[in-house]
Amino acid sequence: MTEQQLPSWADPSVSPADLDAQGVSRRGLLRRAGLFGAAFALGSAATPAFASAEKRGFGGEDPRLAYLVGDHHVHSVYSHDAKYTFSQLARAGAEYGLDWMVFNEHSNFGHAYHGAELEHAEIVKARARNPRQLIFQGLEWYIPAAEHCTVFAAPGPHETDLLTQFELAYDGKLLGYTEGSAGAADTARNEAHAVRAIEWLAQQRRSGYVDDVLVIANHPLRLGIDSPHEMRAWRDAAPEIMIGMEGAPGAQGAALPGWRGSTSIRGEYENKPSAQSWPGYPPEAYVTYGGFDWATATVGGLWDSMLAEGSLYSVTTNSDNHRTVFDTWKNGDWPAGQNFDNTGRLPDPVNTDTPQPGSDFWPGEFSRTHVGVTRYGYRSVMAGLRAGRVWLDHGHLLDGLDVRLKRDCDAGRGVTLGGRLRVRKGERITLYVTVTSASRPNPQGILPGLAHVDVIRGAVRGPVADRDSWRAPDTRVVQTKDVAGRKGTYTLRIPLTAGDESFYVRLRGSDGNRHGAGYLGASVDPNGPIPHEPGNGDPWADTWFYSNPVFVDVGGGS
Repeated sequence: MTEQQLPSWADPSVSPADLDAQGVSRRGLLRRAGLFGAAFALGSAATPAFASAEKRGFGGEDPRLAYLVGDHHVHSVYSHDAKYTFSQLARAGAEYGLDWMVFNEHSNFGHAYHGAELEHAEIVKARARNPRQLIFQGLEWYIPAAEHCTVFAAPGPHETDLLTQFELAYDGKLLGYTEGSAGAADTARNEAHAVRAIEWLAQQRRSGYVDDVLVIANHPLRLGIDSPHEMRAWRDAAPEIMIGMEGAPGAQGAALPGWRGSTSIRGEYENKPSAQSWPGYPPEAYVTYGGFDWATATVGGLWDSMLAEGSLYSVTTNSDNHRTVFDTWKNGDWPAGQNFDNTGRLPDPVNTDTPQPGSDFWPGEFSRTHVGVTRYGYRSVMAGLRAGRVWLDHGHLLDGLDVRLKRDCDAGRGVTLGGRLRVRKGERITLYVTVTSASRPNPQGILPGLAHVDVIRGAVRGPVADRDSWRAPDTRVVQTKDVAGRKGTYTLRIPLTAGDESFYVRLRGSDGNRHGAGYLGASVDPNGPIPHEPGNGDPWADTWFYSNPVFVDVGGGS
């Protein structure tokens, strides 16, 4: 999008309340893949959508779902290094079809003492004026000894207090708990404090102080300072709170040719190992693969090693919006005597006629996280994220994806993403993958086309002895379905057989433009995402989708 094509909603003087009056298009609830009527009609008598208890007996059945599109990583003038007003970003999310979004501002003393309350007042007004857009307040937590996380709470009387208490008591930057190098004197203390932070959030949820709260690790391999043992420790501290990580970071416009420079990489993954990095990561872990983090993109890699323990760990994607590529806004000037520390807020941006530096897309413009729900609402989105009913895409590659796995002898719907199917040894099961192809050009003017769907299968072996393991040696691509040229809605029926041990399956696919042998070799992943040449990584020309796994618990004889 060039500066001449900037949409009208980029004017910060226009509030979210004017969305409908100015004709900003939102996806109607009842138009979402034709599923809302059936799903939401279940009402209060429906089976609990996100029950975590293991189903008794063999088989399993999850409810019908509709998917809400969102972004959990957006920064506004309430972050010290961002640029846009709350109104600009809320309107952007509406324009690009987002149903939900999280404003997760950076931790900062100015934010904790001033900005959080100011932003909350704006959020409350926007919620009342535009109830069709689910707007969460969040925080980007500087994890002690590690990277960042999105922390966000369900709306309620204590959502801002919870975030502020957490920020002041547990933020690594504010406490000076940043040391994380191996063997340093403060590393063990700092890592332990991060675990206590997640446990504290879990206690606030159990006590009813807030209805719900979730944590998602952001850009985990950007600096290489999130070690495998730390990620496992966060998850195990409260898996109902610490639910996953960004499978693909924001800043996807960073490597547009000729824009930021000859060394730029999608996601701003332009770093090298440092003293703070975990030494077990290879140098190749510090770049993105098809725009995705190495931990997610490597079949048999870190994400798979965590899934192979039999525990759900979700992936997401988002904009991480700070400064949008090709826009013409710049930060406003500070009035005399004001700064971020004493106001908690940047001045409103000022429009110019010159493109400004940037790496990001608007929320929903390029990166989208799809969450399966049975009702429209804040707690439903959070419950869907916790249950792992999640798939993600770049470049609006698909209009829809529905995944079901069931035993051939069962007549029901089976289980879906994040779910568990219980089967007998040797039993035949079928994976049903229903794809709805892109029906209209994306914001770049391209009508995307899905070229292939990869089925990835991994054995579940239980908790690992080495908490720093990042390999899942029994995970690989087991099937690739060529779907190039297929349009509309179609279902792939993929037969599977349960062996002697439990396993999981997950899906991946792309537009087919860029692929090659995966990081662990062609025998594991023959057509996986690959790094782009620095400075020449047009994200619109290399788009992928990923899904969360479905687990298969094998028990009993046939």
